[in-house]
Amino acid sequence: MEFMAQCNARKAKESKPACQVQMKRWTDNQPPKITVTFVSGVEEVFDATSIPAQTIRNMILDKGLLLETEQMFREAGGK
Repeated sequence: MEFMAQCNARKAKESKPACQVQMKRWTDNQPPKITVTFVSGVEEVFDATSIPAQTIRNMILDKGLLLETEQMFREAGGK
């Protein structure tokens, strides 16, 4: 729930207006996880039992930056 609170904070929404947050709850005994699907279709799954919300947030931002950089290289004719 801490992660959702961070995602829904005003500052977060203003910094990434295209970001969409969807929450799905399961009632089975599976450990909690956070699945992130980036605009490019790349999907990352984070173990929400052992990683703090702030760390997950930073990992998502880092991955997003990496994907944006790779896209810029592709558009510029790089490999």
